[in-house]
Amino acid sequence: MKRDSKLSGVLHVLLHMAEQDGPATSESLASAMQTNPVVVRRLMTGLREAGFVASAKGHGGGWVLSCPLHDVTLGDIHAALGAPALLAFGNRTESPGCLVEQAVNAALDSACHEAEALLLARLGQVTLADLSRDFHHRLQATGHTMKDIHHAH
Repeated sequence: MKRDSKLSGVLHVLLHMAEQDGPATSESLASAMQTNPVVVRRLMTGLREAGFVASAKGHGGGWVLSCPLHDVTLGDIHAALGAPALLAFGNRTESPGCLVEQAVNAALDSACHEAEALLLARLGQVTLADLSRDFHHRLQATGHTMKDIHHAH
């Protein structure tokens, strides 16, 4: 089953944006996400509506962060992306007539709701500033600088 990596990809580009001095184009962000610029523009629209990024048109334009990293949690970003499902499995039949399958669904539904609540709570505790701090610790530990960072896509 394919996992949804939208949240991971968006967090990735937001951290890249935080390291830049100016706007980032949809094309440069798409390159970092290994996707099409149209996909980036769609994702950024939800983030702009939530107030996390802003865009500038024209020469030298692009996307910029519009709020401090410590004010935004991973849960906030997840919500801005439309709160996609966090777990990638579900019931075989949503409204089964079989009593056995009803029991299975009840158990799985309960477990999924508990797991999602825990995951959402944790996402609400981690800020973009926490991710940036972790990145900088990792960068320092390797002895590299930002100029050394290249993606091996």
